[in-house]
Amino acid sequence: MKKNISPEPSASLRLRPTSLIALLWGCCICTAATTQAADLVLISDHVIPMTDTMQSAGKPLAVAVTDGKISWIGSHQDASGQIDEHTEIRKLGTQALLPGLIDAHGHATFTALATTLANVASPPVGPAENIASLQDTLRSYMQQHNFAPGEWVVGMGYDDSLLAEQRHPNRDDLDAVSTDHPIALMHVSGHLAAANSKALARFGYSAESVDPPGGHIRRHPGSQEPNGVLEESAIGPIRQVMQNANTDPMQSLQAAQHLYASHGITTIQDGAANPDVVNLLQAAAAADQLFLDVVAYPLGMAFAEQVIDSYAFGSYHNGFKVGGVKLSFDGSPQGKTAYLTQPYHVPPHGQTADYRGYPSVPDHVANKLVATYLQAQIPLIVHANGDAAADMLINAVEQARPTHDHRTVMIHAQTAREDQLTSMKRLSMIPSFFSAHTFYWGDWHRDSVLGKTRAERISPSASAVARSLPFTIHNDTPIVPPDMIRLLWATTNRKTRSNQVLGKEQQISTYDALKAMTIYAAYQYFEEADKGSIEVGKRADFVVLSEDPLRVPVDQLMRLQVRQTIVKGNTVYTNP
Repeated sequence: MKKNISPEPSASLRLRPTSLIALLWGCCICTAATTQAADLVLISDHVIPMTDTMQSAGKPLAVAVTDGKISWIGSHQDASGQIDEHTEIRKLGTQALLPGLIDAHGHATFTALATTLANVASPPVGPAENIASLQDTLRSYMQQHNFAPGEWVVGMGYDDSLLAEQRHPNRDDLDAVSTDHPIALMHVSGHLAAANSKALARFGYSAESVDPPGGHIRRHPGSQEPNGVLEESAIGPIRQVMQNANTDPMQSLQAAQHLYASHGITTIQDGAANPDVVNLLQAAAAADQLFLDVVAYPLGMAFAEQVIDSYAFGSYHNGFKVGGVKLSFDGSPQGKTAYLTQPYHVPPHGQTADYRGYPSVPDHVANKLVATYLQAQIPLIVHANGDAAADMLINAVEQARPTHDHRTVMIHAQTAREDQLTSMKRLSMIPSFFSAHTFYWGDWHRDSVLGKTRAERISPSASAVARSLPFTIHNDTPIVPPDMIRLLWATTNRKTRSNQVLGKEQQISTYDALKAMTIYAAYQYFEEADKGSIEVGKRADFVVLSEDPLRVPVDQLMRLQVRQTIVKGNTVYTNP
C-alpha cells in the first residue's frame, strides 16, 4: 500500500484481531471472501454504497481495501477475518462513508491558474461588492506582487450581476487603477472579460477592429471605440495572457488538487484543454505528481481529424487520461451570451429587445464536428447552455446516427426543455446540469436573464429523474468553488442568494443528487465498472462525511463537512 499523501487521521487505530470483536457491532451483510488480510479496514455506522435504493443505504458496514481496491464488504462482526497485524483499522463511528465524489465538469488547470491570479469575485468567493472594491483589490494585489513596469495584471471572477452597479467594469474603471500596466479581468463565467486601454492596445482592439466570428467587442455608446468589455471568441488573447501568467504550473496544479480533495473529490476534469495543458498534465503524470485522477477533454472546435490523430484516448497513465473531446456551441446565461430560442428577459447593453444570444458556430459546422467525432467513436462533452444551442447538439447527434455506446454529454444544459430531455433519453445522451446556478445566479436569472417562468426550471434535474435519464451535476470550477456540499444543497433545495426557492417542482432528493455525483458521474466517464459505488472489485475511492447526508434534513445539508478523502486506499485529505 502506498504511503498516504496526507497525515493519518487521529481516529485511525491499529488493533489486534482478538480485541476487534469487542469493539465492532452491526448486522450481517452479504460478503465476498479475500485470500489475504486487507491493507485497510474502514468501519462505519453509516455506509452509503450507492448500489441500490436509498432504503438500503446508511447501514453499519465494514469495508476492506487491498492493493487499492475494495476487497471485502460485510458486517462489523465479520471484519476480523480481513485483519492481521499489518492492517490499518479506521473506525469512523457515525461519520458516513460514501464513494469518492466525481467532478462531472470543470477545468482543473484553469483552477490551478486561478490560485495565482487576483481574486476579483464577489462574496462569498471574493471581496468585490462594487466597482470601487474591485479597484482596491487590484491595487492591493499589484502592491503585494510588486509588478514591474508594463507587466500584465490579471484577475479572475468579476461578476456584473453581483456588483452594486449591476454592470461590467469598463476600460475607464480599469484605467483608474493603472494606465502603465495592461489589466485584464476574466468574467466569472469564463465567457466575457474586461480590459483597460493598455490591454486593448496590446490585443490590437481599436475602433477599426471588427468583431471576430462567434464573439463581440462592446463599444462606447454612439461610437466604435471599444469600451473594454469583450465577449466569447473576442477574449481569446486574454486566455493566452492568463496561461502565460502562471510561472509555476506544477505547484499550482498541486494546490488545485488539494483544493478538490478537500471537497471530497477523487476524479477531476480538465474540459476544453489545449495542447499545452495536455502536455502539462502528461508531464505531471510522468513525474508522479497526480494524486487525483485527471480526465482531459481537448477542445476540438477546429481541425477535427488532426485532433483525433493527436491524442491517445481512453487509458489512464499514472492518474491521467484523455477522455474525449470538448465542443462549445454557445456562451453563458449569466453573461447573456447563451443561445436561446426566446429573447432574454432584459437584453444586455447595446442589444435590442429581441436579442437571443448567439451560437459559437453555425449549424452545419456543429453537425460536421459531432458527426466526425462520433464516427471515430470519440466521446464528446458539448457546452450548450441555451435551449437553442441544446437543439443544435440534439439535432447533430440525431443526424450522426451513432450506433455505438456514445454517451454524448450536454454540458450545463441550463435551459433544456422537456421535449429536449425526452430526445436526450432516446438518443442515450447525458445532461450535466450546472445546478450551482440556482444559488449563485438564481435571482439574476429570474429578474434579468430569463424571467420567472424559464428561470424556475433551470437545471431541470427532477425532469431527468422522472424520465430515468442518467444525469450529473457540477460546479464548473473555477467558475464557482468545487464545493460539493453546496452543490448537493443547491440541487436539492434550489434556494437563491435571497433565500427564495427557484422552481420547487425541480427539487430532487438527497439520494438522487448523490447519484449524480457518484455512480452517474462514473457512468458519464465510462468508468462505472471501477468507480461511483462501494462494491467489491472497484477502486477504493471514498469520501468520509461528518454525518449521514440521508439523515440530515435537506435544508440543513450545508452543515455537512468532508472529514477524509481517500484515493485507491490512500488518504489524500483529512480534517478530523
